[in-house]
Amino acid sequence: MNPPAFQRAVDTLREILGGPALRPELDLEDMPAPQSLAPYAAAMSGSVYRDDDAEVAMGRLIVLYDPDGRAGWTNGFRVVAYIRADLEPDIAADELIGSVAWDWLLEALEPAGYAGVSGTITRAVSESFGDKRDEPSTTELELRASWSPTGDDLAGHVLAWCEVMCTTAGLPPAGVAELPDRPGGAGG
Repeated sequence: MNPPAFQRAVDTLREILGGPALRPELDLEDMPAPQSLAPYAAAMSGSVYRDDDAEVAMGRLIVLYDPDGRAGWTNGFRVVAYIRADLEPDIAADELIGSVAWDWLLEALEPAGYAGVSGTITRAVSESFGDKRDEPSTTELELRASWSPTGDDLAGHVLAWCEVMCTTAGLPPAGVAELPDRPGGAGG
């Protein structure tokens, strides 16, 4: 039997997974949680798709709980997030993209309340050679972060992770329509 605090966290994840889609481009699924990181753990995965059904970002969110607490963990909880997103080459070349992506995370977490945040951002360029030389280069951003929620409701933390995953995929904020490319306009 799960401790009540962890059960509330699990119930929150289930409500989000079983509820209406947060965004049409976002697909969330339950996934097995690693069992060696804490006495209690739950996890979900997510993917962001563009109009052509191409996956442009994916991620994992793991909720860890130790009723005995751990140094740096508030309320016995720690949230671990991973996001990988395809980037346009010109955006990946910007030396500030790591700082900008980190700010996206902190801004998204602010309303939910967090403590002890830490993490890394990696930009990667993959080039193809030999028989694969005709394949285009790809650029990616990977965000790895962990933090402790300062309250008992984890819904805001899941929503923050989803928001950052969509933002890194290049989607406009929820509720904002993307302007179509027009001949002679900024997009065309």
